[in-house]
Amino acid sequence: MSKFLITGLGNIGNEYAHTRHNIGFDVVEAFVLKHRGSFQLSRLAEVAEIKWKGKLFICIKPTTYMNLSGRAFKYWLDKEKIPIEQSLTIVDELALPLDKVRLRKTGSDAGHNGLRDIQNILGTDAYPKLRFGIGNNFPKGMQSEYVLGRWFKEEVPLVALKIQKCTEVIENFATIGIDKTMSLVNHLTFTAP
Repeated sequence: MSKFLITGLGNIGNEYAHTRHNIGFDVVEAFVLKHRGSFQLSRLAEVAEIKWKGKLFICIKPTTYMNLSGRAFKYWLDKEKIPIEQSLTIVDELALPLDKVRLRKTGSDAGHNGLRDIQNILGTDAYPKLRFGIGNNFPKGMQSEYVLGRWFKEEVPLVALKIQKCTEVIENFATIGIDKTMSLVNHLTFTAP
């Protein structure tokens, strides 16, 4: 059975729940819920196992806080003996508008502390990432408040649609491969229902 590590990046604690910076958690939670799974607290992460179409998905939400995500990522990658190319890390992306997602096989941390920690621990940036555009609609000097803030009311329908589409990206990543999945999603512009 092919195994995949699906990592949603975010911060633990109610004060961070459903903020822009925690969209990785929200996407992984939606995927697990869609497949009727549940998370259990385990080493360095909340973990859920999903079996679907002959594949096993180890889904994690690190409990190490965003800036130390690499420890949990590496621990579960090694423990489950999953090849790095069969991992997918879901993360918020300021440089992408809210109506976009971007799937890549490799790529820099682009200033994202969670990705930077993973890259430092792995010694490479060559691992697949799904970047969830959160836009950059904030006044100068207010980036931290924006990223750690909740979605604006008018953004919520589009965010909900994108979360649902990202669960399909995870499924496609595992079934048709990253190249075909990139060609399906990277050009899309999402609009709220």
